[in-house]
Amino acid sequence: MSNPSNPGAGIVAVGLNETHAPELLSWVTSANQSNHPFPIQNLPYGIFRRAGSAEAFRAGVAIGDQILDLEEAFASGAFGGFGEPTHRAIKAATAGPSLNPLMALDSAAWSALRLALSLLLREDSVHQSQLQDCLVSQAEAEYALPAQIGDYTDFYTSIHHATAVGKLFRPDNPLLPNYKWVPIGYHGRASSIAVSGQQFRRPVAQTKAADADVPVFGPCKRLDYELEVGVFIGTGNALGDAVGIAQAEAHVFGLCLLNDWSARDVQAWEYQPLGPFLAKNFASTISPWIVTLEALAPYRAPWSRDAGDPQPLPYLDSPSLRASGAFDVQLEVLIQTPAMRAAGLAPHSLSLSNFRDSYWTVSQLVAHHTVGGCNLRPGDLLGSGTQSGPEPEAAGSLLELTRGGKQSINLPGGETRLFLEDGDTIIMRGWAQAPGLPRIGFGEVAGSILPARNVQA
Repeated sequence: MSNPSNPGAGIVAVGLNETHAPELLSWVTSANQSNHPFPIQNLPYGIFRRAGSAEAFRAGVAIGDQILDLEEAFASGAFGGFGEPTHRAIKAATAGPSLNPLMALDSAAWSALRLALSLLLREDSVHQSQLQDCLVSQAEAEYALPAQIGDYTDFYTSIHHATAVGKLFRPDNPLLPNYKWVPIGYHGRASSIAVSGQQFRRPVAQTKAADADVPVFGPCKRLDYELEVGVFIGTGNALGDAVGIAQAEAHVFGLCLLNDWSARDVQAWEYQPLGPFLAKNFASTISPWIVTLEALAPYRAPWSRDAGDPQPLPYLDSPSLRASGAFDVQLEVLIQTPAMRAAGLAPHSLSLSNFRDSYWTVSQLVAHHTVGGCNLRPGDLLGSGTQSGPEPEAAGSLLELTRGGKQSINLPGGETRLFLEDGDTIIMRGWAQAPGLPRIGFGEVAGSILPARNVQA
C-alpha cells in the first residue's frame, strides 16, 4: 500500500495494510465525502434492522450513509477468497442477531473479513451489482446492542478526571496512593446497558445532604453523564489463565462510545466502603457501531509515563505499549435541552477531550483484568472511565465542569445547568483524524432523561 503522507504529529504507523490506504474510494459514494465518519477505511460492525419492521436484527457494516447487510452479502455469492474452513466460520459467525460469534473468532479471521469487505466495497469492485441490493440506509435503520454483554467492568483511567474529582473531596490529597500503580475498576451492571437512543427514568434512591442528620428517599438531584470509551472483548481466555500485555490487544474486538450515567448525590452517600451501586446501575448507553483496532491502526500514538511517576510493574509494561499503545481519538460531549429542541437550536458542545490522554491503556486494562485468572468472554465490555483532558474545558462530566455543582454552565437560549434535568439529551461523538488520512468516526451515542417514577417516600 502507499505510505500515508504526513500522518500527524505523534501518530505511529503500526500494522498498516492495504485496507488503510488513504486513496481508497468506495462505490458507495457517500463514503467518499470529506470527513464522513464511515469511509471504506473504517468498516465498523453493528446489529440492525429496518426501523419499525418485524425483521430479525442482524449484523451489518457501516459504509458511508449505508449499512451492508452481511447475511445478504454472503447469500449473494460475492464473498470469496477466505478459503475453507475460514469462509464457513465467518459466514456462520455473522448470521445471527449478535456479534458474539464473530467476536469469538481470532484476530486473523477478523482481519480476513475486513480485507474481503474492503475489496468488495472499493470503487473498482466487480461485485457492485451483486451487493447493491444488500444495502440499507442508516436513516431507515434501528439498532440493537451489538453483542450480548455478559459482564461489564468500569475503570478509572483518566488521571485528569481522577485528580479533578479528588480535589472536590480531598483538596490536599486528590489522588489515592494506589492510583498510579494499579488500574482502578469495579464490576458494573450489564443488564441496564442499552444502545444509543436509550431513554431512562431519573433514578430514585437514598441521599443524604452534608448538613443533614438522616438520609431521605426520592429522585436523584445531581444526575450526570460520564464520557467513556467502551472496549469490547473478542477472543476470551480460560479461567485461571492470564493474558499477557503483549497479547492483550489480540483479545480486543473493537471500541465504541459509552455514556456511563451517574447519580452523584446517590454515589456520595452509598459508595463507602464497597464502591458504586445504585448510583451507577440504572442506565449505561453505548454507540451502535464497534470500530475495530485494525481500523484505528493509523491513529496510534506513543504511550509514556511521566518520569516522576511510578513506572508500571512489568506485567503492565512492554516495548510495544510504549511505542504505540495509545489511540488518538477525539471525544466530544453535547447537550440538547427541551427548550433548545423547541426553539430549533442545535445541540451545544460542552467539552472536547482525547483518549490518548488516558493514564492507562486498552492493553493494560485487559492484562490487569486477567492477571489473577479472571476469564473474559466474547462480548464482555470494559469501560475506560470518564475521559477528561488536562484543561478544565476538556472535562468529561458535569461534576468537573461545574466544579462540584458550584458554577453553572451557560447554554444557548439563556438556560443554565449544574446537573442534568428531565428531558435533557446528551450526545457523545468520537473520531480519529490526522493530516493525509481519512476521518474514522464512531458515530454517536445519545440518551435522554425521563422524569422519575412516582414512589412513596
